[in-house]
Amino acid sequence: MKVRSSLKSLKARHRDCKIVRRKGRVYVINKTNPRFKAKQA
Repeated sequence: MKVRSSLKSLKARHRDCKIVRRKGRVYVINKTNPRFKAKQA
């Protein structure tokens, strides 16, 4: 899973990307194309 300084840029790559907050971390998840997964801790 990628760790990025800015997750908004990753969200713009694909229309199915969603930004989710879990346990104080920010994740980008994508059900249709899982290679876009990323986290910001």
